[in-house]
Amino acid sequence: MIKFLHTRIRVSDPKASIKFYQTLGFELGEQKTSPQGNQLAFLHLPGNDHFLELTYSPDFKVEFPEDLMHTALGVSDIIAYCGELEGAGIEIWPSKWQEKFSSGEKKMAFVTDPDGYEVEILER
Repeated sequence: MIKFLHTRIRVSDPKASIKFYQTLGFELGEQKTSPQGNQLAFLHLPGNDHFLELTYSPDFKVEFPEDLMHTALGVSDIIAYCGELEGAGIEIWPSKWQEKFSSGEKKMAFVTDPDGYEVEILER
């Protein structure tokens, strides 16, 4: 059997990215420097095997085409989760998400990390 283990994304400010993903519920695991000099931070969500590797390379400028890549989270109560994130100062979109979710529209939201990567939030 083959298992999907992790996703790596490049970040421009490791501290800001770690703080953002911790606000989403990720826990910080190991931090280290790779043999090539990259700063690595490994984050995981409790109960998940898959983890997120944040990589900071001092000589690399983080740029990517819009909507090239995103991650997705499944939560049991999207209204409560998005309310917590909004309370922590994270912008949720679509705008007026509470009204849209209450009207019966599909419960799907997005947040954007400090480098512009989208995180999709789905009720599961």
